[in-house]
Amino acid sequence: MKSICGTLRTKEFSILQQLHLEERLLRASSDNWCIINNGTNQPNIVMGISGKPEELVEVELVLQDQVPVIRRFTGGGTVIVDDRTIFVTFICNKNAIPGLQPFPRPIMSWTGQFYKNVFEGYGDFQLCENDYAFGLRKFGGNAQSITKNRWIHHTSFLWDYDVRNMQYLKIPKRAPEYRLARNHTEFLCRMKDYLTSRSIFIERTISSLEDYFSIKSTQLDCVINTNEASQLQTTRLLTKQELE
Repeated sequence: MKSICGTLRTKEFSILQQLHLEERLLRASSDNWCIINNGTNQPNIVMGISGKPEELVEVELVLQDQVPVIRRFTGGGTVIVDDRTIFVTFICNKNAIPGLQPFPRPIMSWTGQFYKNVFEGYGDFQLCENDYAFGLRKFGGNAQSITKNRWIHHTSFLWDYDVRNMQYLKIPKRAPEYRLARNHTEFLCRMKDYLTSRSIFIERTISSLEDYFSIKSTQLDCVINTNEASQLQTTRLLTKQELE
């Protein structure tokens, strides 16, 4: 018998609020969740929990243009997101998917198979190290956190991106091998060059989810209202002083 998974679909939901919600659901809920947010309301840079701004972003430019920088509660790399980014998050109990070991590599492999089904017929989908790529060009970045009884895996998908926004990001010192020292525009690709609409991707994601779960659609208001009481959030905006 399949586990139940609550599905939450939003549009242009603030990425800071989304990360706060995800952290609450990971720590204070015992339900399985899939959250799909079609774009966020303004450009933000999002760093992993141990990220150092001076190594990952062009601090002077970020401060000059007043781009918000968020440090999230999960690991992973640094991304700039906006209304052209699609976010998909899985928050699951460790026993939600039969046979899946609750460790980073098995979870990553499971998501690779999950999205291979989503993108079947739409390009040469690959799980390259910890990224999703068409061929050897990245379009999806991932981050995870695993607690005693639960795990979260969330992805920012580049439906499209503004080349100018990439100037805020440095090439990280610990880049994946398959990057081969390529700059951002040579390394990345756009999902819109492979799929005709965002809705096709979202509907195929929901369809793939049904292979593993009995899904239950939920409204954002219900989730926010029932999860206000929460433990301390570690996701936060960095201050100007912290960036400097």
